[in-house]
Amino acid sequence: MAQTAEKVESLVGSDGRMEEVLRHVLDRAEDGAVSFADVSDEVDSGEWGRVIERGLLVEDGDEYVVRDPAGVREALDAAVWKDRPSGSGATDLEPPEDDSSWSTYDKAAALGAVGLFAGYSITPVRNAIGNVMDVGLGFLDAALPFYVVILVLALFTGLYSTLLQSNLMNTEKMAYYQQKMKDLQNRRKEAQESGDEAELDRIQEEQMEAMGENLGMFKEQFRPMVWIMLLTIPVFLWMYWMILSPEQAVTPAQITMPLIGELNAVPDGVQGLKPDQGWRTQVIGPLEAWIVWYFVCSMGFNQIIRKSLNIQTTPDTS
Repeated sequence: MAQTAEKVESLVGSDGRMEEVLRHVLDRAEDGAVSFADVSDEVDSGEWGRVIERGLLVEDGDEYVVRDPAGVREALDAAVWKDRPSGSGATDLEPPEDDSSWSTYDKAAALGAVGLFAGYSITPVRNAIGNVMDVGLGFLDAALPFYVVILVLALFTGLYSTLLQSNLMNTEKMAYYQQKMKDLQNRRKEAQESGDEAELDRIQEEQMEAMGENLGMFKEQFRPMVWIMLLTIPVFLWMYWMILSPEQAVTPAQITMPLIGELNAVPDGVQGLKPDQGWRTQVIGPLEAWIVWYFVCSMGFNQIIRKSLNIQTTPDTS
C-alpha cells in the first residue's frame, strides 16, 4: 500500500491531469482489467504509457491489470501530494508573464554591437569611430587630465549600464528559473535519501526539460548586455584612439598608480603611445594601465550607483 501511494504521489505530483487519468482508468477497469481502447476517449497514449511506466498497470495478455486498485483509489482520495512542503514535491512556482522577448530593436542592437568590435582590430574603423566620438567627448580631454577623463567615463557608463539592466532584465523570470532548479536539486537529494527510484526518474525528466528553459535565463541576462555594449564600445574605442593616435597627446601621458607605482616613462614630445609606454604599460597580464584604471573606477561607481538608487539587478529567490 505504501509503495502504491508513493507511485501515485509521484505520478500526480508531476502533472495534476494524471489524477483524472487514474480515476478514469479505475472507473473503466472491470475486475481490475483494462485496455487502452477502453480509456482512449479520455486518455492519450502518452498518459497511458506513464501509468504503465510507474508500475500501476501490469500486462495481462491483451489487457492490463490495475495493480492494487484499492490502494490507488485510496491514495487519490488522500491527495497527499497537495500538501507537500516546499522543496519536497513538484515545483509549484508560477512562471511570470513572458513580456521580455527580444524586439527587432534588441536584435538590431546586437548586430550593431558585433559590428563595432571590428574597431579594435581594423584601424580605419577605429579612426572613424574615434573622430565621431571626439566631437562629443573631446571637450573632456581638453579640460581634464586623462585619468580624470577615464574616471568620468566610468561613472557615465556605469550609470546607464545599471539603468539598462534594471529596466530590460526581468529579475522575476530569472528568479523563477533559479528557484525551479533549486527545488529540483532538493527533491533529487530527498529522493536519493529515501531510495525512491520512480521519483528520481521523474525528476531527471524534469531536469532535462529545465535545461531547455535555461536558454530563457541566458536571454534575460544577455538582452541588456547588447545595449550596454552598443553604447560602451564606442567609448572604449575613443579612449583607445586617443592613446594610439599620433595626432593626439593625452596628458599626463604617464601616472603613478596605487600598488603598481610609476608607469614606464614616456619620452618628451611623444604622441601616439607605443606598447609599454605610459598608459599602455601592461600592469596585470596583458591588460594595459588605462583599461585597468577604467575597470577599477567602473566597479566602484557601479556599486555606489546601485546602492544610492536602490536598484536590484540580480534575481531574489528568497
